[in-house]
Amino acid sequence: MEKKNDYERYKKASEKVQEIKGFYSHLIAYLLVIPLFVVINFKFTPGHYWFFYPMIGWGIGVFFHALGVFDTGSFFGKGWEEKKLKQFIKEEEEKLKNNQFK
Repeated sequence: MEKKNDYERYKKASEKVQEIKGFYSHLIAYLLVIPLFVVINFKFTPGHYWFFYPMIGWGIGVFFHALGVFDTGSFFGKGWEEKKLKQFIKEEEEKLKNNQFK
C-alpha cells in the first residue's frame, strides 16, 4: 500500500514539475518574441505600433497560464475545479434520490 502512495505522490509531483516547466517555456518564448516584434515593427512600419496587439493578447495568455500553474487561490484554479466537480456530482446524486422517491 505504501509503495502505491509513494508512486502516486511522485507522479503528481512530476506532473506539477512538467506544468511549471511548460509555463517557463511559454514565458521565455514570450520574452524573446515580443522584442523581436517591436524591432520588426519599428523597422518596417514605424508609423503604426501594431506590436501592442500580440503583446497584450499573448501577455493575457501568459498571465492565465501562470494562474493555472501556480495555485494562487485564483477563481479558476485547480481547487475551484475540484470543488465544482464535487458540487455537480452531489447535485446529480440528490436529483437521482429525489426522483426515486416520487
